[in-house]
This record gives sequence, C-alpha cells and structure tokens, in this order.
Amino acid sequence: MTELSRRATLKVAAGLGLAAFAVPALPAQAAPAGFPDYRFLRTAFDKSALKYNPTGELIFPCIRGTVGRVRNALGRYYLYYAPHDAPGGICLAYADSLEGPFTEYPANPIVSNVWAPHYSVSHVSSPHVMWHAPTQEMWLYFHGENTTTRLARSSDGIDFTYDKVVLSASMLPAGTSETSYARVFEHSLPALGAKYVMVFMINNQTNRRTIGWGWSADGRNWEFAQEPLIRPEEVGARDISGPSVVKRNGSTYVVYHCNIEAGGSMLITEVGNDFNLRRHLGVFHAPLPGAPDNGRCASASFGTEDGVEYMFYEAGARLEGSIAIARAV
Repeated sequence: MTELSRRATLKVAAGLGLAAFAVPALPAQAAPAGFPDYRFLRTAFDKSALKYNPTGELIFPCIRGTVGRVRNALGRYYLYYAPHDAPGGICLAYADSLEGPFTEYPANPIVSNVWAPHYSVSHVSSPHVMWHAPTQEMWLYFHGENTTTRLARSSDGIDFTYDKVVLSASMLPAGTSETSYARVFEHSLPALGAKYVMVFMINNQTNRRTIGWGWSADGRNWEFAQEPLIRPEEVGARDISGPSVVKRNGSTYVVYHCNIEAGGSMLITEVGNDFNLRRHLGVFHAPLPGAPDNGRCASASFGTEDGVEYMFYEAGARLEGSIAIARAV
C-alpha cells in the first residue's frame, strides 16, 4: 500500500470511528501492568478559602510545569481549574511542588465568560493548557458554551490572547448538542499528517455522553472523527466524559470517567499509537467512598516530579467537586 493510500484508508476509518480496525472489548480487569496505583494525598487547596469561587464547585484540573518555559513564573507548577456553573471562569493556582498546597492567583479568573469582541456566554470552563513548543507558548483550550471549544495563547501562562474556535457541535454530525471537556496532546499520526490529538466529550439527542477525538498538524486547525472513539455501552456505563491521553508500555491509552451510577470510577481503554485499537481494560482508578471523592473521581491530569508520578483530579459529586492530588505508590 502506498503512503497516500494508507493515509486515505486511515482517514476513512477515522470517519467511521475506526470500526474497520476495532477489536472486541475485553472483560473488565485491572489497569495494564506498568501503570501506578495512585493514592489520595490531599486537596490542592481549601476551596472554601478561595477569593474567587462563585459556585462552590470546581472541576477539570490541568497541571503544567513552568521551568524552562515561563520566565519569572509564580511557581514551578501552574494548576488551571474552573467552576462549571455560570459564570464559570478559568482560574490559576501555583506551587513549587506537585504535592502542594497551591496558592490561588489573586486576580482570578484569568479568562471570564465575556471576552469582547470574541464572545459573551453563560460560562467558560474545562481549561486544558498545553505547552506548544513551536511557538514557545502556553495554549489554553476551554469551553463556553458547551457547544464550543476555544483556543487562547500566552507566553506567561497568565495573560492570554484570544485565538479562535477549534471545535463546535456544527463540526460533528447533525443532532450533536455538546462538544466540550477537550484535552490536547502532542501525538504523531504520520498517516494523517498530524502532530496533535484532541479527545473530548460528545452529547447528542440521545443524551448519552461519549468520547470523541480529532487530529491536527498545528494544534489550531482540526479534523474530527464523525463517530465516537469510545461509547458508554461498550464499558457498561450510561455516560462517559473527561478523557485524557496517557502513554505507557509502548502504547497509547485514553483515561476517562463514568457516571456515578456505574461506579464513578476512571476507566481506561487502549487505543494504540495509531488510535486503531479499542481494548477496554476496566477500572483505572476507583474513587474513595468518603471525602473528598464521595464515590466519584474524574478528569485526570498527570505530572511527574523527581521521578514520582502524580494525578490531579476532580473529586466529588458533579457540581460539588474539589481539586484533589493523588500520588503514585
């Protein structure tokens, strides 16, 4: 097969949700060998003491290192998070260790639900920040409304310049009502001419949330599969959301969470380096029955410090969440 034929075949398969390459789902089991067991360490901060906390609930942490990237940074690590309910607002906290505690940036939110002349919406939320090496910038992907994911860019990780809409419900099949909770990762897909992948939540007229994906050469301009990457019925859930891409064992996986009625756990699916597998591997991380998880953990973001791995996650029932830190043991 020529490279052009291979690229075309992969594009068609992507548009069909890669069904042509799918393998049967595996029985639920422990996460694959090589992944750590994360244990709750602490909450990142006391949310009741925050200066900016309009709704009492926080979601979707994203942890990023600043060393070698941001001059005169407030700390070695920046933690982005947001309320979900209106008005939302993209927030920042900082620390010199992944173990925290994190200090609230005093001028939160750094991005609000009104940004003239670009938009005026009920809320903005789900911040995901990626270090974009070609431009030496922090790129912020965030949603508002739930139909639209936007991009803003910054040299210091605090003051952002609006760029563009990168994903909207109109880019997916008719009936799509939500395209949000997007995360973007460097990941090479040579056959698609891509250097980045995006994973995100889709909702539609069935009101069952699935995981979608797309690919991009530059992180700004995207193509999207027109069928879900992972469907909730494949993993015994009603709704799945909050996906994140992780690499291990020479392969690529997607970690995501399921609705609390299905256990409130984070699940894991191996998609392979070409995103051509569908090996559902069961529970990646189970929530604590008591505080702060109270039976639900979600929206993982990962970091490593001095060889120790950490996971930041949304802990607690939906719209009651806190930002928690877990450490690998």
